[in-house]
Amino acid sequence: MPMQVIESPKCPRCSKSVYAAEERLAGGYSFHKNCFKCSMCNKSLDSTNCTEHERELYCKVCHGRKYGPKGYGFGTGAGTLSMDNGAQFQNGVDTVRNGARMEPRAIARAPEGEGCPRCGGYVYAAEQMLARGRGWHKECFKCGTCKKGLDSILCCEAPDKNIYCKGCYAKQFGPKGYGFGQGGGTLQSDCYANDDGAPNMRAAIDVGKIQARPGEGCPRCGGAVYAAEQKLSKGREWHKKCFNCKDCNKTLDSINASDGPDGDVYCNTCYGKKWGPHGYGFACGSGFLQTDGLTEDQISSSRPFINPDTTSIKAPEGEGCPRCGGAVFAAEQQLSKGKMWHKKCYSCTDCHRPLDSVLACDGPDGDIYCKACYGKRYGPKGFGYGHAPTLVSTSGESTMQYPDGRPLNGQRTSGGCPRCGFAVFAAEQMISKSRIWHKRCFYCSDCRKSLDSTNLNDGPDGDIYCRSCYSRNFGPKGCGYGLGAGALTTF
Repeated sequence: MPMQVIESPKCPRCSKSVYAAEERLAGGYSFHKNCFKCSMCNKSLDSTNCTEHERELYCKVCHGRKYGPKGYGFGTGAGTLSMDNGAQFQNGVDTVRNGARMEPRAIARAPEGEGCPRCGGYVYAAEQMLARGRGWHKECFKCGTCKKGLDSILCCEAPDKNIYCKGCYAKQFGPKGYGFGQGGGTLQSDCYANDDGAPNMRAAIDVGKIQARPGEGCPRCGGAVYAAEQKLSKGREWHKKCFNCKDCNKTLDSINASDGPDGDVYCNTCYGKKWGPHGYGFACGSGFLQTDGLTEDQISSSRPFINPDTTSIKAPEGEGCPRCGGAVFAAEQQLSKGKMWHKKCYSCTDCHRPLDSVLACDGPDGDIYCKACYGKRYGPKGFGYGHAPTLVSTSGESTMQYPDGRPLNGQRTSGGCPRCGFAVFAAEQMISKSRIWHKRCFYCSDCRKSLDSTNLNDGPDGDIYCRSCYSRNFGPKGCGYGLGAGALTTF
């Protein structure tokens, strides 16, 4: 019996045989993997976005463009329906097969002044839009400049008997000029619509052209000041153009203008630099007062310096300042332990740091110290004592009589602390599994870590452990045991 050769299916795109390893199915046809693309936009396809039509493949978007419904107003409200027929992918060849296309219609001409103001045709009730008392076609009801579709809210009727959107109306018929209509978003200053360029606002204004009599005109230019442009300062009239800072030329108003002693006007900053107080620390808290404009030598020479001698007036024995012995008056007194000190003398004896009622510590020698120096002199000694980093050991010798805190005498009882055996009093007891421990003995038996009620674990041997040591000693063992549980280890 002769062997029969089974023919492979042909690809509709390239007309070549398609084998199983590269086969793609769509619409009952077999395609090569490289041929499985949209015939319009050449987009690679798969089973989710493929659409077959007459042995041709399309993506869903291109299929809707070519074979979907067409027409203005069709499917209103459905955003996926459009008038795009895919002509940009066809090199000018129109192959629309389904769907009706709106052909250009012949519009009957209406008598002069009765039809649509834009096209002149008759306007019927089903398509009319009203503006300026006349009916317009819905298709003609657009902005005369940008052709934007209009409605009763966006429409603006212009003096040239046309209609515009609000933006184009403001550009053509609204006010012009830089800064005009500030605060009104619809008012624009588009000065380039008619290629006339931006206006030069100040170049042509010469306020000093009309001179006033001496002492009566603008103090800066001497010109006559009229009511429409006057600015008042210190009883004098200025031109609005001249009313700026003499140094930085910043435009001024009634809020930021300062009258200088030379008869001119300045902004607040320049006034402070030129006429305000100078010197380090002057007028602390006033940000606008600066020391600009002066050299370091000028500032140093003008800096006030007074070295008060607190010992010039001596007080009776035991009544004056404990440090210098001078009389202490109410304006400069500082109180400490019932004694009055000069503000100048109220400093640490060792480091001379200025003190106040919060930082001062009265020493047993009758003097005053800051907290750090007090701790060094009279505080407990020993490294790590009291967990206070400011307390250090100056001699390396411990002053603690019982460093380990354990009792030296007393009877060991069966009801005492399980670790040391001594009696436990209420002020220091810690409870675990109905047993009472000293607070100093309440630590892990392995790692000596201090314990509390949150990390305590009672071991089967009667001792106490932290969680890690308990798991290491009494937890489950074995490779791979308890996978996923971070606390279980395999020691």
